[in-house]
Amino acid sequence: MLEIQQLVVERDGRPLRYELQLEAGQILAIQGRSGVGKSSLLSAIAGFLAPQSGRICWQGERIDPLPPEARPVSLLFQDHNLFEHLGVWDNLRLGFKGPAPEQALREAAIALEVEAQLNKRPAELSGGQRQRIALIRTLLRPEPLVLLDEPFAELDPYTRELAVRWTAERSRALGKTLLLVTHQAEEAERLSDRLWHME
Repeated sequence: MLEIQQLVVERDGRPLRYELQLEAGQILAIQGRSGVGKSSLLSAIAGFLAPQSGRICWQGERIDPLPPEARPVSLLFQDHNLFEHLGVWDNLRLGFKGPAPEQALREAAIALEVEAQLNKRPAELSGGQRQRIALIRTLLRPEPLVLLDEPFAELDPYTRELAVRWTAERSRALGKTLLLVTHQAEEAERLSDRLWHME
């Protein structure tokens, strides 16, 4: 279970307060107007935004004192997290403590129709292709907590449908606990077990 208890973080000089309990394996869609604190919550869980007070616990253990690299979290920011000096295939294989699951990565690339891009550099990809590559790497990494910040924003309707379906199927098959920030009500309803509308 992910537990966020009386968490307070400061953003642009104002406090943002969070309280949440999410069962392991569930998918939570987070919606709300711009600036309400959706991305800040993901950054705090991942360890990139220090809380002023409160606790973040995973499976009964506090993770908020841990550095980002020690947390059981895989995070996809809106800027895709790709390393420009590495090829696409090498980008996909990053972040695995043991050997990368190459067959699963290739199957995901085929499912999301980016298999023809694996030998290219990120700079050669479109925004939508970069987004799909980053989504594959984030979801297939071993960490049980997956945080996705607008992961389908740059996709056209066809590839958005592919990506939404793949994300739901793989997340459930792998038993991931997923927090998804999205402005799309249809995505939220189709993907999630729960919806949190922040105000």
